[in-house]
Amino acid sequence: MTEKLLNHRIEGPASAPALLLGPSLGTSYALWDALAPELSARHRVVRWDLPGHGGSAPELIGPGATVADLAALVLDLADTLGIDRFAYAGVSLGGAVGLHLAVHHPDRLTSLAAICTSAHFGGDRPWRERAQRVRREGMEWLAKSADARWFTPGFTVPRLVRDHREADPEAYAACCDALAAFDLRDRLGAIAVPTLLVAGKQDPATPPAHLREIADAVPGATLVELPGASHLAPAECPRAVLAALRTQLDGPPASGMAVRREVLGDAHVDRAQARQTPFTARFQDFISRYAWGEIWTDPTLSRRERSMITLTALVAHGHYDELAMHVRAARRNGLTPEEIGAVLLQTAVYCGVPAANSAFTTAQRVLDEEDGEGG
Repeated sequence: MTEKLLNHRIEGPASAPALLLGPSLGTSYALWDALAPELSARHRVVRWDLPGHGGSAPELIGPGATVADLAALVLDLADTLGIDRFAYAGVSLGGAVGLHLAVHHPDRLTSLAAICTSAHFGGDRPWRERAQRVRREGMEWLAKSADARWFTPGFTVPRLVRDHREADPEAYAACCDALAAFDLRDRLGAIAVPTLLVAGKQDPATPPAHLREIADAVPGATLVELPGASHLAPAECPRAVLAALRTQLDGPPASGMAVRREVLGDAHVDRAQARQTPFTARFQDFISRYAWGEIWTDPTLSRRERSMITLTALVAHGHYDELAMHVRAARRNGLTPEEIGAVLLQTAVYCGVPAANSAFTTAQRVLDEEDGEGG
């Protein structure tokens, strides 16, 4: 790690779409501890530290720094990692960096999530005064009030409070200078990337009105307000923030039940629901959400192709009751009896003749029933 590069942590496959996560003032990339591992299942997650915070060198910025300077450091990091375009999510000052990128470098972003942040931070005077006192007295006095500024009463994250206390005073003050000078209110209408705004309803630092102001100005923006969340929502309400981010990054969840009915038919699904008990309810929900809401809705393969794969897998494992159901599904998905027969003939080679023999018997019964219904 060179001193000219922001300290960072990378999680997830190198081939996945990139997602950069920005921290708030006074914290480190530990702010994302509860979310980054989950987000890394589908993304190459890069979370970074502000100068003088966590592992980043304080010399990366100096007095009079701007959000543009921080954004330039983020772009330097992305360039060094070979990341051309990326999704971005940031909290507070990290969110301001995201707004700057969306206005001034829209070609680099695929989407933006601005969390507990603002297009302005209440004028420059409070930040100039805070910067002066931090330069004069250090961080201890400020760290004592971290819980009240960051979390709802009774909640804390000791690691983040420690990060606050251990931040370099000069670098922290320079970040305050950046917040003092930041105001993008007159440029919000130019943001064209898909934008999510997340507000903590009990956030005293950037209250929901600040996020509503951005949402009202950014075309097509989505606003989510989280009850029970204060300023560091990813730490206090990680599941809610994760759900919002997943929808932003991957699109809204597909209707698994609708797809299940389209493929298997209303009669089958109605029977399955009628047989549902408290013992089987979670399994039925799992099937609808995961098998039908994620796998069968993936556009990489057509439904015809998925039917052929499913038939083969069921033959291989001898699941002939399920095979009958999916022969019917294959017909709904457009497979002809000849194509179904060709699939089962293929299974004779790779799954064995006895398995294929039983499969042909099952499929013939289903096709005969279909002919009878048609006659």
